[in-house]
Amino acid sequence: MKQIFTSIIKFFARISLTQWIFIALIGGFTWGIVSPETVGLIKPFRGLFLNGIKSIIAPLIISTLITGIAGSGSFKELGLMGIRAFIYFEVATTAALGVGLGAVNLFRPGDGIHLQGAALSESAAKAAATKMTMSGFIEHLLPTNIVDAIARGDVLQIVIFATLLGFALLAIGEKARPIVHLCESLAEAMFQFTRYIMALAPLGVGAAMAASVAEHGWQVIFPLLRLVGSLYAALLIFVVFCLFPLFKIFKIPLFRFLGALKSAIVLAFATTSSESAYPMAISALEKMGIPRRITSFVLPMGYSFNLDGSTLYLAIASVFVAQAAGIELSIGTQIVMMLTLMLTTKGVAAVPRASIVVLSGTLTTFGLPLEGIALILAVDEFMDMARTAVNLFGNCLATAVVARWEGVEVKP
Repeated sequence: MKQIFTSIIKFFARISLTQWIFIALIGGFTWGIVSPETVGLIKPFRGLFLNGIKSIIAPLIISTLITGIAGSGSFKELGLMGIRAFIYFEVATTAALGVGLGAVNLFRPGDGIHLQGAALSESAAKAAATKMTMSGFIEHLLPTNIVDAIARGDVLQIVIFATLLGFALLAIGEKARPIVHLCESLAEAMFQFTRYIMALAPLGVGAAMAASVAEHGWQVIFPLLRLVGSLYAALLIFVVFCLFPLFKIFKIPLFRFLGALKSAIVLAFATTSSESAYPMAISALEKMGIPRRITSFVLPMGYSFNLDGSTLYLAIASVFVAQAAGIELSIGTQIVMMLTLMLTTKGVAAVPRASIVVLSGTLTTFGLPLEGIALILAVDEFMDMARTAVNLFGNCLATAVVARWEGVEVKP
């Protein structure tokens, strides 16, 4: 009997978090169809999971941004190569946000989903009705009180405060080391805390799916599939029309580049982890003649500051939630949301499911319902594979572009 019990425990232990999420998705879908009147028993788990995600946002963003900026050593070490890399990163990020924003407004994947209790949310209605002005946006950039900004979940103010504090710590050098070390420890603690919260993801996903099916019927699954299709189409457009032209402009051999990085990109796609493909990517880039001083600087920096696939995904996911809630965001509001995402995506790449953390912060800032996150998680694995592969591809291309900018010949 004990041996049977041990075997059962080992069997369940081998099931990954992603597999549990799929199991919960199917279970919640079935529950919502078979017994919609009892769905109320598991609905609290949706709120529990979303509250946990929300609690991560501020400490994670502050600690990772400060660690990334202040830990770089000095302004001098960043140098011209760093400036060139950052210019590339911001241009690529802007392009990704633009493509994502265009795709989500064109395909409208959120139509057909009605998030429970979201349409008449006071904060959501206020966000939708607010007409953003440039003067109001500029005045809002810095908080009057950082604690108040954290309490309100104002991610834009939190990001700008943390960025400026990171630069201030970098400027004072060794005196800042205790604070930087503290932020490093806090970041590691928050990474682990995030893993604990993500353990609740299957419950949150199952409860959210059961509630949606119980209220709106099983047809709710189709808009989620449309969301996946919209992302893949947008990523393809971005790669073909935004990244491929750079091979011609900077005289980088396209097919040689793709051939050298094929295995690394496939690994990133299969594992949904660009970190797992990092050693292969470094090796492939160096074989193309890019010196280690460039690969070891630009590629790791890109992992934090140049998440093309994730940035595009966040643009689509944010507006998708608004569409699902029946909220029509003005173009001005969408643009401000994209500017917020441009800052928010910096520095949290090392976090498991980092995009979900960033998305939750953005939704909170603009008064949109966090319930959308639980639904997105149901198909997030499919989207994560594509956006991770594009993240790696974009960062390898960024390394090659900076190398050419530095006068290095990329071997054909």
